[in-house]
Amino acid sequence: MKTMTCRQLGGACDETFTAETFEQIAALSQQHGMDMFEKQDAAHLAAMQAMHELMHEPDAMQKWYNERKAEFENLPEDV
Repeated sequence: MKTMTCRQLGGACDETFTAETFEQIAALSQQHGMDMFEKQDAAHLAAMQAMHELMHEPDAMQKWYNERKAEFENLPEDV
């Protein structure tokens, strides 16, 4: 298991997510983002807008994804 924060995944807070794979941790982060969207959390809405803009540039989005995945892969296993 490895742990990353919302902020490490492009979000706006230090909430933590723990999972076996990057894909699982990304899904947890997405769910958190949806929860924050429902609450209309201003900081998270701004982070979502930045991600939305990044998605309009496929190369930039792929680069971002690869960097986050590499960061996850390089994390030590949780104790």
